[in-house]
Amino acid sequence: MITATIIGGSGYTGGEVLRILSQHAHVQVTQITSRQYLGQFVYQVHPNLRKQTDLKFISPDNLESTDICFLALPHGTVQSKIDAFAEKFTYIIDLSADFRLKDAATYKKWYGEDHQAPAWLDKFVYGLPEIYREEIKQAKYVSGVGCNATASNLAMYPLVKADLIDLSKPLIFEVKAGSSEGGASGNPGSHHPERSNVIRTYAAYGHRHTAEVMQILGSNNVSLTMTSVDLVRGALATGHATVKDGVTKKEIWGAYRQFSKDNPFIRIVKERKGIYRMPEPKILAGSNYADVGFDIDQENKHCIAICAIDNLMKGAAGSAVQCMNLMLGLDETEGMTFPGLHPA
Repeated sequence: MITATIIGGSGYTGGEVLRILSQHAHVQVTQITSRQYLGQFVYQVHPNLRKQTDLKFISPDNLESTDICFLALPHGTVQSKIDAFAEKFTYIIDLSADFRLKDAATYKKWYGEDHQAPAWLDKFVYGLPEIYREEIKQAKYVSGVGCNATASNLAMYPLVKADLIDLSKPLIFEVKAGSSEGGASGNPGSHHPERSNVIRTYAAYGHRHTAEVMQILGSNNVSLTMTSVDLVRGALATGHATVKDGVTKKEIWGAYRQFSKDNPFIRIVKERKGIYRMPEPKILAGSNYADVGFDIDQENKHCIAICAIDNLMKGAAGSAVQCMNLMLGLDETEGMTFPGLHPA
C-alpha cells in the first residue's frame, strides 16, 4: 500500500481527502494532523467517517515520512515550511494557494504580500489534470487549484484550446458559490442568519482566483464576479466571450466533445428537455465530475460557457487525489467515480 499523510486534517478539504482515500484500493492514510483537535478521533470532527477510520489527530511536530503528503493548511502557511516538508515527503500536493501562480510579482499583486519561497514556484505543477495531465505524471510537487478558477477555466478552456475565442475581447465570468468555500472556521459572513437565503455579490471584481484564470486561459482581460448563494457545496461559473468570425455552434459542440472525450471527469450537459438542461452543482455533491454546457448567439458572436462543480471536490480535494493517482502511476479515476446524488 502507498502511505499518505494529511497535514491540516480538521478542515473541509482535509476531511474530503481522507474520505476519498478511505475508499481507495491502493492508498492508506497513516497519519493526519490537527493542533486544535489533537488526540481526538477524526470521526469526531468529520462524523461522516464513522466506521471508515480509527485515526486520531496527531501533532504536525511528530510526523513520520510517508510516500505522499497532502497539505491542507491555510493560505500563506506552506511557503515558509516547504523545505522541511520536502525533506520528509517524496511527493507533495499543496491544496492552498501558495504555489498556484508562477510569478512572485503576480503573487504579490493578488495576495498583497511577498512570496516567502519564490524559488519553489517553478517546481510546482498546477494541479488541474484536464490541462496539465502529462506534467502532473512527471511531477513530485503539485499545487492545489482555486475552486472558482477551476469552474471558470473548465467552462472556457475547451473553446480557447480549439482557437475559437477572440482573446482580444474581454472574458467575463460570474460565479455563484456555496458556503463551504468559506472553510470550516467560519466568519461573520458565514453566520447562519447572514448566509441563509442569500444571493449576495461579495466580490464584483478583483477576486484572487482571477489570476489563475488569466494564467490558464492566456488573457489579461479577465473579469470574475463572485456571488454567494444559499448552497453548502457547489460552484457554478457562467462565462461570456466573443467567438472569432465565422465560428458555428457545430464547432463549439466539437470542442466540448473532444474535451469530454479526453477527460474522464468532464460531462457535457446541454439538453432540450427536462429541468436539468444546463449544468447544476446541486447534483454534483460529493462528486469529482465537472459538468459543462454552452450556448451561442452567432449573430452577435456571443458565447456563453458554463461549468458546475462541487467546490470541495473538483475544486479542491477531488482534483488533488486525481493528481495523486497520476503522479503515482495509478488509474486516474481510482476512488473517484462517485457520480453525485439525485435528488439531494
